[in-house]
Amino acid sequence: MRHIRIVPILCLVALAACSAGGFRPDRDSPFAPGVSSRASDQSVDGLIVGHRLMAAGEYELALDAYYRAGYQHGLNADVLSALGSANLKLGRLGQAEKNLRAAIKLDEAFVPAWNNLGVVLMEQRNYGEAELVFKHAYALDSGESADIRDNLRLALEKKRDPDYTPPDNKGPALVRRGSGDYLLLTTP
Repeated sequence: MRHIRIVPILCLVALAACSAGGFRPDRDSPFAPGVSSRASDQSVDGLIVGHRLMAAGEYELALDAYYRAGYQHGLNADVLSALGSANLKLGRLGQAEKNLRAAIKLDEAFVPAWNNLGVVLMEQRNYGEAELVFKHAYALDSGESADIRDNLRLALEKKRDPDYTPPDNKGPALVRRGSGDYLLLTTP
């Protein structure tokens, strides 16, 4: 007998949900709105977010943004190079090297990946290979980047004298921003 009384109530609830108002909360509701299916169409590019986070020194968050960019764009040379740069800044040199070598394998003419690989090799005290990598990056860039030239000079000095310390005591790392702008960041 009780079940017979509940059925009309359930029917009224179902009809209320199907009405124009539905179960939509009113604007004064204290509850959070639901997830919009249109939000993913309007999301900001993970590479842009990652580059901004790198500039702000938030390397772990930048790494997360670059992973999102990999989901958005696929693991192309730009994304892999960005992942390598973030891992470099976090001191994860082995992972950074893997990311940068993978980026170079996808695009052998991608100058930022070559340069950042050279920086990783410098951090690993592999000055001979770093010199070769910087020479390759400098040639691909047609000698237009003073930053790559400075990296090459530092690699040559470190190869001759591993205890050499540059006057400013910093080694530059070049990170690609957008389609063609470069941002100079210092290594930790």
